[in-house]
Amino acid sequence: MIIVDGCRSGKEVSNFGNLEEVLTHVMEERSMENRVVTDVFVDNESFSEIYPHQAEDITCDSISSVEVRSVSAETMAVDIAAEMGKVARMMGTGARHVARLFREASNSDALELLQDMLDVTRDFMGMTAVLRENYAKREDPDFMALTDKLSDLLSEMGESLEMEDWILLADLLEYEFLPLCGEWRVVSEQLHQLMTRGIVQ
Repeated sequence: MIIVDGCRSGKEVSNFGNLEEVLTHVMEERSMENRVVTDVFVDNESFSEIYPHQAEDITCDSISSVEVRSVSAETMAVDIAAEMGKVARMMGTGARHVARLFREASNSDALELLQDMLDVTRDFMGMTAVLRENYAKREDPDFMALTDKLSDLLSEMGESLEMEDWILLADLLEYEFLPLCGEWRVVSEQLHQLMTRGIVQ
Protein backbone atom coordinates (compact mmCIF):
# COMPACT_ATOMS: atom_id res chain seq x y z
CA MET A 1 0.00 0.00 0.00
CA ILE A 2 1.27 3.48 -0.94
CA ILE A 3 -0.35 6.52 0.69
CA VAL A 4 0.40 10.08 -0.41
CA ASP A 5 -0.93 12.95 1.72
CA GLY A 6 -3.68 10.76 3.11
CA CYS A 7 -4.80 9.32 -0.25
CA ARG A 8 -4.16 5.73 -1.24
CA SER A 9 -2.23 5.37 -4.51
CA GLY A 10 -3.34 3.04 -7.28
CA LYS A 11 0.09 1.38 -7.19
CA GLU A 12 1.22 -1.19 -4.64
CA VAL A 13 4.61 -1.39 -2.94
CA SER A 14 5.05 -4.87 -4.46
CA ASN A 15 5.17 -3.29 -7.95
CA PHE A 16 8.62 -1.86 -7.14
CA GLY A 17 12.02 -3.34 -6.44
CA ASN A 18 13.14 -1.11 -3.60
CA LEU A 19 12.06 1.87 -1.49
CA GLU A 20 13.95 4.38 -3.62
CA GLU A 21 11.94 3.32 -6.67
CA VAL A 22 8.73 3.87 -4.70
CA LEU A 23 9.77 7.35 -3.59
CA THR A 24 10.99 8.30 -7.08
CA HIS A 25 7.64 7.19 -8.53
CA VAL A 26 5.73 9.26 -5.96
CA MET A 27 7.80 12.38 -6.65
CA GLU A 28 7.25 12.04 -10.41
CA GLU A 29 3.47 12.21 -10.00
CA ARG A 30 1.86 15.40 -11.34
CA SER A 31 0.20 15.95 -7.95
CA MET A 32 3.65 16.38 -6.38
CA GLU A 33 4.65 19.34 -8.54
CA ASN A 34 5.79 22.26 -6.37
CA ARG A 35 5.54 20.17 -3.23
CA VAL A 36 8.19 19.27 -0.64
CA VAL A 37 8.28 15.92 1.16
CA THR A 38 8.27 16.43 4.92
CA ASP A 39 7.85 12.86 6.19
CA VAL A 40 8.16 9.28 4.98
CA PHE A 41 6.77 6.35 6.96
CA VAL A 42 7.67 2.75 6.18
CA ASP A 43 5.30 0.26 7.83
CA ASN A 44 4.07 3.13 10.03
CA GLU A 45 7.55 3.97 11.28
CA SER A 46 9.29 7.24 10.42
CA PHE A 47 12.07 6.79 7.86
CA SER A 48 15.02 9.02 7.03
CA GLU A 49 18.21 8.00 5.29
CA ILE A 50 21.27 7.47 7.47
CA TYR A 51 23.49 7.47 4.36
CA PRO A 52 22.88 8.56 0.74
CA HIS A 53 20.60 6.24 -1.26
CA GLN A 54 19.93 4.01 1.74
CA ALA A 55 16.38 3.62 0.34
CA GLU A 56 17.89 1.77 -2.62
CA ASP A 57 19.09 -0.96 -0.24
CA ILE A 58 15.64 -1.57 1.25
CA THR A 59 13.82 -4.13 -0.85
CA CYS A 60 10.07 -3.91 -1.22
CA ASP A 61 9.49 -7.57 -0.38
CA SER A 62 10.10 -6.58 3.26
CA ILE A 63 7.68 -3.62 3.15
CA SER A 64 3.88 -3.64 3.35
CA SER A 65 3.19 0.10 3.37
CA VAL A 66 4.83 3.42 2.48
CA GLU A 67 3.28 6.74 3.43
CA VAL A 68 4.57 10.07 2.08
CA ARG A 69 3.53 13.41 3.54
CA SER A 70 4.24 16.70 1.84
CA VAL A 71 3.47 20.41 1.89
CA SER A 72 3.36 22.97 -0.88
CA ALA A 73 6.61 24.79 -1.63
CA GLU A 74 4.82 28.04 -0.72
CA THR A 75 3.85 26.70 2.71
CA MET A 76 7.38 25.50 3.31
CA ALA A 77 8.73 28.90 2.26
CA VAL A 78 6.42 30.69 4.72
CA ASP A 79 7.51 28.31 7.50
CA ILE A 80 11.17 28.97 6.72
CA ALA A 81 10.57 32.73 6.61
CA ALA A 82 9.00 32.48 10.08
CA GLU A 83 12.32 31.16 11.43
CA MET A 84 14.59 33.74 9.77
CA GLY A 85 14.02 36.41 12.43
CA LYS A 86 15.03 33.91 15.11
CA VAL A 87 18.20 33.11 13.16
CA ALA A 88 19.09 36.81 12.92
CA ARG A 89 18.61 37.14 16.69
CA MET A 90 20.82 34.08 17.23
CA MET A 91 23.52 35.65 15.00
CA GLY A 92 23.44 38.77 17.17
CA THR A 93 23.74 36.74 20.37
CA GLY A 94 26.67 34.85 18.85
CA ALA A 95 28.40 38.09 17.85
CA ARG A 96 28.16 39.45 21.40
CA HIS A 97 29.57 36.20 22.83
CA VAL A 98 32.46 36.03 20.33
CA ALA A 99 33.35 39.69 20.96
CA ARG A 100 33.49 39.01 24.72
CA LEU A 101 35.80 36.03 24.18
CA PHE A 102 38.18 38.13 22.05
CA ARG A 103 38.26 40.85 24.73
CA GLU A 104 39.09 38.16 27.33
CA ALA A 105 41.92 36.92 25.05
CA SER A 106 40.24 33.52 24.65
CA ASN A 107 41.17 33.70 20.99
CA SER A 108 41.02 30.02 20.07
CA ASP A 109 37.50 29.64 21.49
CA ALA A 110 36.46 32.91 19.86
CA LEU A 111 37.77 31.87 16.45
CA GLU A 112 35.99 28.52 16.61
CA LEU A 113 32.67 30.17 17.47
CA LEU A 114 33.26 32.92 14.92
CA GLN A 115 33.57 30.34 12.13
CA ASP A 116 30.25 28.77 13.16
CA MET A 117 28.63 32.21 13.27
CA LEU A 118 29.94 33.11 9.81
CA ASP A 119 28.62 29.82 8.40
CA VAL A 120 25.18 30.58 9.84
CA THR A 121 25.37 34.12 8.43
CA ARG A 122 26.16 32.87 4.92
CA ASP A 123 23.29 30.36 5.08
CA PHE A 124 20.98 33.08 6.39
CA MET A 125 21.91 35.45 3.55
CA GLY A 126 21.51 32.73 0.94
CA MET A 127 18.10 31.66 2.21
CA THR A 128 16.84 35.24 2.54
CA ALA A 129 17.90 35.96 -1.03
CA VAL A 130 16.13 32.83 -2.32
CA LEU A 131 12.91 33.69 -0.47
CA ARG A 132 12.90 37.24 -1.82
CA GLU A 133 13.75 36.17 -5.36
CA ASN A 134 11.09 33.47 -5.53
CA TYR A 135 8.32 34.99 -3.43
CA ALA A 136 8.80 38.76 -3.29
CA LYS A 137 9.79 39.31 -6.93
CA ARG A 138 10.08 43.06 -6.68
CA GLU A 139 12.90 45.54 -6.39
CA ASP A 140 13.73 46.57 -2.85
CA PRO A 141 16.50 49.22 -2.62
CA ASP A 142 16.58 49.00 1.19
CA PHE A 143 17.16 45.24 1.05
CA MET A 144 19.96 45.64 -1.50
CA ALA A 145 21.59 48.40 0.59
CA LEU A 146 21.44 46.19 3.69
CA THR A 147 22.96 43.30 1.73
CA ASP A 148 25.82 45.52 0.53
CA LYS A 149 26.35 46.81 4.06
CA LEU A 150 26.69 43.30 5.46
CA SER A 151 28.95 42.23 2.59
CA ASP A 152 31.28 45.20 3.21
CA LEU A 153 31.34 44.48 6.94
CA LEU A 154 32.19 40.81 6.39
CA SER A 155 35.09 41.89 4.15
CA GLU A 156 36.33 44.26 6.87
CA MET A 157 36.06 41.49 9.43
CA GLY A 158 38.04 39.22 7.10
CA GLU A 159 40.85 41.80 6.94
CA SER A 160 40.89 41.99 10.74
CA LEU A 161 41.20 38.21 10.88
CA GLU A 162 44.17 38.27 8.50
CA MET A 163 45.88 40.94 10.62
CA GLU A 164 44.94 39.02 13.80
CA ASP A 165 43.62 42.28 15.24
CA TRP A 166 41.27 40.65 17.72
CA ILE A 167 40.23 43.87 19.48
CA LEU A 168 39.22 45.50 16.19
CA LEU A 169 37.32 42.35 15.29
CA ALA A 170 35.55 42.43 18.68
CA ASP A 171 34.61 46.08 18.03
CA LEU A 172 33.26 45.25 14.56
CA LEU A 173 31.20 42.40 15.96
CA GLU A 174 29.79 44.35 18.90
CA TYR A 175 29.25 47.79 17.39
CA GLU A 176 28.51 47.03 13.73
CA PHE A 177 27.57 43.38 13.18
CA LEU A 178 25.27 43.16 16.22
CA PRO A 179 23.15 46.22 15.27
CA LEU A 180 23.02 44.96 11.68
CA CYS A 181 21.56 41.67 12.91
CA GLY A 182 18.75 43.70 14.45
CA GLU A 183 18.05 45.29 11.06
CA TRP A 184 18.05 41.86 9.40
CA ARG A 185 15.63 40.57 12.02
CA VAL A 186 13.18 43.35 11.12
CA VAL A 187 13.57 42.67 7.38
CA SER A 188 13.03 38.93 7.95
CA GLU A 189 9.89 39.49 9.99
CA GLN A 190 8.51 41.88 7.37
CA LEU A 191 9.12 39.30 4.65
CA HIS A 192 7.33 36.63 6.69
CA GLN A 193 4.34 38.92 7.30
CA LEU A 194 4.19 39.74 3.59
CA MET A 195 4.20 36.08 2.64
CA THR A 196 1.67 35.14 5.33
CA ARG A 197 -0.81 37.78 4.18
CA GLY A 198 -0.63 36.34 0.72
CA ILE A 199 0.64 39.54 -0.86
CA VAL A 200 3.56 37.53 -2.18
CA GLN A 201 2.40 35.02 -4.77
